[in-house]
Amino acid sequence: MELIFASHNEHKALEIEKILNEKIKIKSLTEIGWKEEIEETGSTIEANAILKAKAIYDSLLQDCFAEDTGLEVEALNNAPGVHTARYAGEQKNTEDNINLLLKNLTDSENRNAQFRTVICLILEGQQYLFEGKLIGKIATTKKGEHGFGYDPIFIPNEYSSSLAELGEEIKNKISHRKKAISKMVDFLEQRKFNK
Repeated sequence: MELIFASHNEHKALEIEKILNEKIKIKSLTEIGWKEEIEETGSTIEANAILKAKAIYDSLLQDCFAEDTGLEVEALNNAPGVHTARYAGEQKNTEDNINLLLKNLTDSENRNAQFRTVICLILEGQQYLFEGKLIGKIATTKKGEHGFGYDPIFIPNEYSSSLAELGEEIKNKISHRKKAISKMVDFLEQRKFNK
């Protein structure tokens, strides 16, 4: 089975490919030659995932999926949430995002947070949603060289190291994205089995 992954983000595409472990072939928007950026104008993580998947399906009429992920920090009323990639501005700069988040948490003892991924799969015109969460805490300083985004400051529950220190093998076993992808794969396998 082959699905279009409605994203130009090669980090995410590689991570998802490793999680899928050849169960499903995916092609990113870059691989299919899709040049445009899909504007993420949704007011929720779910809305953005749906919006991206629908843009590709409506244009190409091919089975596809999209995901949107947000970091939700309890002390900041679940911010950055839907604005995770643009937290410090439209330039989408990871360092700026991390620095602003740490600054906004300077006086907070509550550092509880979660990563939440929502996948929208469109199969033969039908839409399905899958969610995955990784619960943890925000560190006070950046640690680790692996991963991307907020990984250097996110410490999953039951670990004392950041996602960037744990490395991709552990991350791909426990992550929010892994949980959402696994639900999608289970659904697709059940569907194939029931046909």
